[in-house]
Amino acid sequence: MSKMFMNVKEVMEVPEVSESYAYKLMKRLNRELQEMGCQTIVGKVAANIFTNSFMEQD
Repeated sequence: MSKMFMNVKEVMEVPEVSESYAYKLMKRLNRELQEMGCQTIVGKVAANIFTNSFMEQD
């Protein structure tokens, strides 16, 4: 089973951003999930949501 959640170090690696920016990304994604009624974990982000956010194109 692959990991369900990513921590800040893992988030930093994908788009090659700083730790502070990775936390901002995680906070934004978790806020969106909370608005949809989902549970979130501080300091972690759902791996599938994070991956999908980088794959979507407007």
